[in-house]
Amino acid sequence: MKKTFYVILFTLIGLAAKAQDPQFSQFYAAPLLLNPGFTGTTEMHRFNVIGRVQWANVPNPYKTMAASYDYNMAKLNSGFGILLMRDQAGDGNLSRTTAGGHYAYKIRTRSGWTVSPGLQFGYVLGSIDPKQYYFPFEAQYGSDNIDYDPIQLNETKGYFDFGTGLLVYNKLAWGGVSVYHLNEPNESLVDGEAKVNAKWSAHGGVRINLYNGPMKKDRISSIAPSFIYKKQGKAQQLDLGLHFHYNPIMAGFWYRGVVVRDEFELPRQDAVSFLFGIRMPTFDVGYSYDFTISSLGAGSGGSHEVSLVYQLKTAESRKVKRKEKFIPCPTF
Repeated sequence: MKKTFYVILFTLIGLAAKAQDPQFSQFYAAPLLLNPGFTGTTEMHRFNVIGRVQWANVPNPYKTMAASYDYNMAKLNSGFGILLMRDQAGDGNLSRTTAGGHYAYKIRTRSGWTVSPGLQFGYVLGSIDPKQYYFPFEAQYGSDNIDYDPIQLNETKGYFDFGTGLLVYNKLAWGGVSVYHLNEPNESLVDGEAKVNAKWSAHGGVRINLYNGPMKKDRISSIAPSFIYKKQGKAQQLDLGLHFHYNPIMAGFWYRGVVVRDEFELPRQDAVSFLFGIRMPTFDVGYSYDFTISSLGAGSGGSHEVSLVYQLKTAESRKVKRKEKFIPCPTF
C-alpha cells in the first residue's frame, strides 16, 4: 500500500511537470504568451490583463492570471515588453509564478510586410504546500497521531526560461512561429528530473472586410478566420476560429482539440469557445466561455475568461500615418 501511494505521488508530479502550459481562449489579449514577435505591434503603450478559471465546477478549479505591458519604440524599430503570470492548479497550492522580459525587432519591407523576430527570457518559481497532502499510510489507525514518512518534497523550485519567435504581418494578414522553453528547464519539486518540454506554435490569420464599395462608412464590419497549432512534448492541439468585428462589438467562435497525431489516445476534442467583447478607441473588454465537449462533459462547468486591454497613445505615435499601422486584425 505504501509503495503504491509513492508511485501515485511521483506519477502525478511527473504528469503535472509534463502537462501543457496554461492557455487562454482570448489569445489576442495575451499576445506575448503566443509569440515574442508580437511585442510592440501597436502604435501605443499597451497594457493587457487576463484571468481564467478552468472547469468551474471542480473543487478548487485551475486559475490563471496574466498581466503584460509592451511598447513600440519606433526610433529603434523595436518593441519592449514585460510579462507577469501566475498559474494555480487545484489543491495543495501547486502554482507557478512567471516574470519575464520580451524584445522584438521590426523590419519593414517595401512590399508592405513587417518581419518581427522576438526573444523572451524570464524566471519561473514553482511552489507547493506539502502540508496540504495526506496519505492513508501516514495515519496510525485508532490514534490522533500522524506519522509522516520522509517524502523529499521541496516547497519551491526556481529556474530560468527562454523562448523565441518570428512574426510576419501586413495590413490584412499575419502569421508566425514560436518556441518557448528552449532550454527545457527542470521544474521537479522532488529529487529527480522533470523537464518542461519545449512548446512549439504556428499561428496565422487574415482580416476580410465585408464592405469594399465606393461609399465611405464609419463602421465597416469584418471577419477574421485564424488558427493556432501547438505541440509540447507528445501533446498536440489545433485551434480553429473566426472573429467578427462591427465597431464597437467583437464576437468570436473557436473549436479546440483537433489532434493531428494522437500518441496518447487522448480525446480528439476539448472545447468550443464563445467570445464577446467591446472595443473602444483606447481599450477592449472581453469575456469568453469554453463549453467542454471532451469526456469531462458539461459537469465540469466549463471555463470562464475575462480580459482587459488598454492602449495609451504617445506623442510619437500620433505622427505615424494610419497607412503605416501595425497588426490589422480587429482582435489585435
